[in-house]
Amino acid sequence: MNEIHLDRDVLSTLKEVMEEGYLELLDTFRNDSEARLRVLHEARDAEKLSATAHSFKGSSSNMGAIRLAELCGELEQRAKQPSLGGIEKLVSEIDSEFAHVRNLCQEEREGFHC
Repeated sequence: MNEIHLDRDVLSTLKEVMEEGYLELLDTFRNDSEARLRVLHEARDAEKLSATAHSFKGSSSNMGAIRLAELCGELEQRAKQPSLGGIEKLVSEIDSEFAHVRNLCQEEREGFHC
């Protein structure tokens, strides 16, 4: 199964809209995502997990990180369940997917010319 880690059409649209601000957008997404991942790893309550997953889902979706957004949505829903069993595995999957997305964002950044 060939999953889309980063939707190039979404990035093209963002590039057109943001112009010179595009690199800053990539950097902001990376930095915010890394901070959210730290919160997901450290969160001990369902409410914080759910809220962080929700905001991470939104920013991932806006950047075209489809699979990452799906995983964050799944975590957001799981955090609303009575038991948080299996959450660690899901956070680990989010980690792994973000590693792909971060590398693709870095390649995008290196290839950007405005």
